[in-house]
Amino acid sequence: MTLQQLHYIIGVSESGSFNKAAENLYVSQPSLTSAIKEVEKEFNISIFNRSSKGISLTQDGKEFIQYARQIYAQYENLLEKFGEGFQRKKKFSVSCQHYSFATKSFVELVKKFGTSEYEFSIFETKTLDVIENVATQKSEIGILYMSDFNRKAIKKILNANDLVFEKLIDCKAYVYLWKNHPLAKKTSISLEELKDYPCLSFDQGGNSSFYFAEEILTENEYPKTIKTSDRATNLNLMVGLNGYTLCSGIICEELNGSNFVAVPFKSDKENPNSVMEIGYILKKNIILSKTGEEYIEQLKSYLKA
Repeated sequence: MTLQQLHYIIGVSESGSFNKAAENLYVSQPSLTSAIKEVEKEFNISIFNRSSKGISLTQDGKEFIQYARQIYAQYENLLEKFGEGFQRKKKFSVSCQHYSFATKSFVELVKKFGTSEYEFSIFETKTLDVIENVATQKSEIGILYMSDFNRKAIKKILNANDLVFEKLIDCKAYVYLWKNHPLAKKTSISLEELKDYPCLSFDQGGNSSFYFAEEILTENEYPKTIKTSDRATNLNLMVGLNGYTLCSGIICEELNGSNFVAVPFKSDKENPNSVMEIGYILKKNIILSKTGEEYIEQLKSYLKA
């Protein structure tokens, strides 16, 4: 098996078509097909299901592509760091829970490196998708949080996928709401005071455990809950319905606007506060790209400020 063959397999899996992959990779379709068949024969597996409707990864193929992406990504990172004359357009992708500071750091990264030589991607998505994207090397880095409540469940999945978690910052819970909300001017807000207002929660999928929720204190009971899928909708519902969400309190006003405030959560015996340990995940023993290293520095710089 060669790196070129891995490159071909990754190209086909991403394009979903041998024809399209051949065009993108500047290779003839017979050569592409032959190269992939050689790998399938070498490992005695079928990587792709082939039918009149197109192609799809087999179960073995799904597992194979994870390793293929890891190996090829490390090869490109080596070329970027030590290779002379490496001209391929470099890629950088990050996946994160819905954090404005992660997006702000991404913005600064793109400003620094530009888009002429780099192809950038950012995915604000579900917790399990963040983990899967890093596990399969769709993203080099993932941003999420752990707490005493979810740490065991999250670490179990990270370990199973050969991922490590590096802490960036510890935060206590804040109530995030519209500046004209009836409770916005309080110095702290208890769960009892919030009972008449809808709690906004990012949807994690129908079968997802509440251990994967992005909001802290998810083990508490909330009389009114509305699930959303993006930050913009959350902000709209804060204004339209006096909704609120529980967060780290690290808010980027430049991106979210100045119409919202973060008020410290007031704990009590039944609803104690908890610490959010926010950090990034990546594959064990990988060589980070220049952009990966810079993105982490941007995160640290923003959080320190």
